[in-house]
Amino acid sequence: MSGTSLLYRGAVRLATTLLPAAALLDPKLAKARAVRSGVLARAKAWGARARDRSRPLVWFHAPSVGEGLQAEAVITAFREQHPGCQLAYTHFSPSAEALAARIGADYADYLPWDTPGAVDALLDALQPSVLAFTKLDLWPELATRATARGVRVVLVAATVRPGSGRLGWPARDLLAPGYAALDAVGAVDPADAVRLSALGARPDRIVVTGDPRYDSVLAKVAGVRSDDPLVAWGRGAGTLVAGSTWEGDEAVILPAFAAVRKEHPAARLILVPHEPTAAHLAQVDRAAAASGLAAPVRLSTATSPAPFLLVDKVGVLMALYGGGTMAYVGGGYQRAGLHSVLEPAAWGLPILMGPGWPESRDAVALRDADGAVGLPAGPGAIAEMTRRWSEWLANDAERARRGARARAIVEGGRGASRKSAELVAAGLPPR
Repeated sequence: MSGTSLLYRGAVRLATTLLPAAALLDPKLAKARAVRSGVLARAKAWGARARDRSRPLVWFHAPSVGEGLQAEAVITAFREQHPGCQLAYTHFSPSAEALAARIGADYADYLPWDTPGAVDALLDALQPSVLAFTKLDLWPELATRATARGVRVVLVAATVRPGSGRLGWPARDLLAPGYAALDAVGAVDPADAVRLSALGARPDRIVVTGDPRYDSVLAKVAGVRSDDPLVAWGRGAGTLVAGSTWEGDEAVILPAFAAVRKEHPAARLILVPHEPTAAHLAQVDRAAAASGLAAPVRLSTATSPAPFLLVDKVGVLMALYGGGTMAYVGGGYQRAGLHSVLEPAAWGLPILMGPGWPESRDAVALRDADGAVGLPAGPGAIAEMTRRWSEWLANDAERARRGARARAIVEGGRGASRKSAELVAAGLPPR
């Protein structure tokens, strides 16, 4: 198996050399550098103290929270199948620290930079039997060096969007050795399988296993108690839960809500900004006043359900969807893209979303199944949202039909975690 190119190694070396200077100008880079201080020493200490070499170790890597949730679903299924293995979990982004702690791996830490020395040191410390990358965050130096040691290297929940920069030059050439090193690839769907082959993965090693996020979100919905206080905020009236919203979303939602209230005075809105900073919350207050709405009530100070509840906390959206009548998913008016539509779909809610929905595979599936509606860009968005919102409040049967269609899409994705776990387990030594 060929290793990485001199060009790739040179590029990584240049990036790590320039990082200290760049970190002075970018707080995110500064933190990325700081959190990796001592990572190899910690791994070496754990390996000497806690690595049980009589047991196989399976190492999962996911860069950030989204990929981490997919990895978590696979890890859960893997543990059920192989409880005797040790588990390692690495991530790249500081945002995934809390998730890494929650997963409960035997070893969890940041992934060091993809240099030969760092990779060899980490492989020496962990001594894995299997290395499983998640989604697309495959590091060529780590993949090729693991393969050279006889470690089974797998990519699970693998997906490549059609316009991915990895498909073009020079990224494809630089990353190709890593994809060629893969022993198995679990693609989300057949189109992803084709694109993964174009990246360098061997076609005979690619199978379609589906997306573990479907199992993950279904498990999270099942884990919300019916008497959860967060669920109660939406009950008792027709409530739209608008999740992960940005200013562009709110510019449509708030005037539409004002119009809906004229026809349906009991209608409620729970607005959950993606970033509930003081500045953003104040902006929502001003936008609400400009739309002729009463000032929203903050969740942190609310004592009973309100016509307009503004959520000033994080980590509560999943349960809030559980009390909703319908949902709006934010991000469709942002360049960053639409947020996850699977959570409200798993609750059986019909969904409204902004014009960026075609970039989301899940949103396309939900819209095609009649479980979600995409709003237009431009001035017609407010009128269309008002119409749909009012229609779903007035027509329980139509709302329920669309919600059932949304839930069916998520149900149809069950089993991907188990299939992915089996792909990982195929590399374990015989018992």
